[in-house]
Amino acid sequence: MLNRRAALAAPWLLAAPTPLLAQSQWPDRPIRLIVPFGAGGAIDTLSRTVAAKFPEVTGGQTLVVENRPGAGGTIAGAYAAAQRPDGLTLMMADVGANSIGKLLYPNLTYEPVQAFTPIVHLVNLPGALIAHPDVRERTMQEIIAAARERPDGFVFSSAGNGNGSHLFMELFLKRAGIRMVHVPYRSGAEMVTALVRGDAQFGFPTVSSALSMIRDGKARAVGISSPGGTPILPGVPAVDTVLPGFNCAVWHGILAPAGLDPALALRINQVFNSIIAMPDVQQRIYEGQAGRVVGGTPADFAAHIRRDYETWAPIITEGNIRAE
Repeated sequence: MLNRRAALAAPWLLAAPTPLLAQSQWPDRPIRLIVPFGAGGAIDTLSRTVAAKFPEVTGGQTLVVENRPGAGGTIAGAYAAAQRPDGLTLMMADVGANSIGKLLYPNLTYEPVQAFTPIVHLVNLPGALIAHPDVRERTMQEIIAAARERPDGFVFSSAGNGNGSHLFMELFLKRAGIRMVHVPYRSGAEMVTALVRGDAQFGFPTVSSALSMIRDGKARAVGISSPGGTPILPGVPAVDTVLPGFNCAVWHGILAPAGLDPALALRINQVFNSIIAMPDVQQRIYEGQAGRVVGGTPADFAAHIRRDYETWAPIITEGNIRAE
């Protein structure tokens, strides 16, 4: 299993991590990590996994996880953006708080992309197009063909307007040239319950949140949002095998408030790259969240955020999607 995980990671991440910054000034005190959602979710789990390893590469200093949930992550985003760019306050990045938030919340008081210094892209969490077991169509091709014959004949559930589960499906529908009726719920749990009950035929949650439902036979995985699929669901094709170029995932990384010194950004980048190179961290991310470790430079992460924004901006604007 670990060999397959290693194959998904960037080659330069595979070297054994070594203690860094033993003689540097950062960090010389505990660092805060602002997390835009509550305890127990995927982003909180990732944050605490990273925080547990932080002392090993910083000479014993701690990374203190601080949850500030609400408004699709933008409450945390506004708070983190207002902190001093001194490396003492970091943020666990999320697409809403740090990329498309202004499109979903027009009255947002900060600019999600410009308000932060990208540090490092940690992980991608693929999505799974899932169907209720009673849906007769077994493949993406069959689903697309049926939807073309019966416009608005299918219902999909999401965890809320502008949520990743909503946007992933809207991208699928747009690329396929079909329509479905969208029924938003207030949470991922309600979204899943609606599909299990048969109130919706389709959904597009993350693989990790749908996995137990798939394994229990309460839903059927039809496609994976990331190219190459995922070893956790062998035999389930990637969406791009049917819709070339389809590529999306829930992503998380580390950001600092805008204006951080570039040399300090690189130093922090080294620490987190070292953490996600650890085999036990990769194992926990893969087995717990079906995640793919990414890593890279601050410039790599900045480019990813720009590309992600360019993917979702037309989906949101053309669909007049608002979270409020």
